[in-house]
Amino acid sequence: MHQYLERVVDLLDPSLNRLHEITLEEARQRILHGTPREVRDIDGSFALLAKQGKAVRMARSMDRPMRYFLAKRHEGPALVVADRIDAIHQWLKSEGFEDQFHPSYTRMVPAHYVVEIQLIGCPDPDPVYTRFFDPPRNAFGTDLDEIGAAYVSALAGEIIKWLRSLPDSEPVGVCFSGGIDSGAVFLLTYHCLRQLGMSPSRLKAFTLDAGGGEDLTQGRQFLEKLGLTLFHEAIEVDPATFDPVETVRIVEDYKPLDIEAATMLIALLKGIRARYPEWRHLADGDGGDENLKDYPIEENPELTIRSVVHNRMLYQEGWGVGKIKHSLTYSGGLSRSYARTYAPTRAFGFEGFSPFTRPHVIEVAEGIPYIDLTHYDHTRLYSLKGEIIRRGMKQVLGVDFPVFPKRRFQHGALPAEQMRVRIPDREQFFRRKLTELYLETPR
Repeated sequence: MHQYLERVVDLLDPSLNRLHEITLEEARQRILHGTPREVRDIDGSFALLAKQGKAVRMARSMDRPMRYFLAKRHEGPALVVADRIDAIHQWLKSEGFEDQFHPSYTRMVPAHYVVEIQLIGCPDPDPVYTRFFDPPRNAFGTDLDEIGAAYVSALAGEIIKWLRSLPDSEPVGVCFSGGIDSGAVFLLTYHCLRQLGMSPSRLKAFTLDAGGGEDLTQGRQFLEKLGLTLFHEAIEVDPATFDPVETVRIVEDYKPLDIEAATMLIALLKGIRARYPEWRHLADGDGGDENLKDYPIEENPELTIRSVVHNRMLYQEGWGVGKIKHSLTYSGGLSRSYARTYAPTRAFGFEGFSPFTRPHVIEVAEGIPYIDLTHYDHTRLYSLKGEIIRRGMKQVLGVDFPVFPKRRFQHGALPAEQMRVRIPDREQFFRRKLTELYLETPR
């Protein structure tokens, strides 16, 4: 019998893993041999693979995209793993395997699962998915003060771990709109810096201003109410510089809402980088909407309020592994769309962080009894996030947290009708632009 000689090519940058109280090798051993609970207890940001014999196991945190591709070789399969599709493509070209490549043939490791692949040749067996994060639902009663205190405390705990992991002298920025999520991250970062005896002067709240948007005024009002306006800094940009085709190349996706958000983030990051060439660390509120189910259901014909409150982590994971609508190429929910934050941040030399992506925080959110609190009423669901954060800030910090109406990040920097002039709402256009990245240039 032919003995296949498998090959594993790990293109992930190990320096990007940010683990707490566990070494990189210990984390890999847990992924290889540990129980789901032991993998769940890997604390921090990570994208890791481990190999034993023909078996390869991979796992990642929500904030770390992790893709793979199985190439055919005469001597045996080659598994290529990276955080980007183009990195996989470049390796295949360097080895003469580019004819096997298409971007849709790459696979995403879904967040919250260990993915096992057996490198045993042709035909390739299906991956085996083992869930390692399974938070209990409805763990709380309906006391919003209790829920708010637990949620805000969990956020603060993650921010403290993050701050302790940073060099003492380096500045800390928050991508800030004055909305509930970025406002919570900014305010908690400010208080955690003081709690840890660190200088709050390291902190800035960066707000994107593309002309005519409401975020700049909202951000100022938020900080005025808290007496913290000295931390605010506007980053002005010209909408004529928006380039959604560049965004497609950076984020390697085509969903219009994600392209819109990422285009605005790219503009903000370019502005910060031009002003502060050495700045590295940025926090944001990505994942806050997903955790507390704060999206307009009416805008998505596939959803009902019952599907939102009955399906575990729907906004974080999409319809889930093994479901017909789960994308093998992209995963689902925030597990997919976090590339809109991760890829631009990396492209411009920043290290990003959102406490909302951490399991301790998601676990609190999943424990909220949404049905009992909303009785399937849309308006009650939409008001829940602001009420939980407001009460939690009062319980934990003793402050009156300003709550403004929800608005998407991309619509706060520039009015939606003006943004549409620069960024078309056409998924097929973005799909085509993504595919064109990998077409051979005519000779």
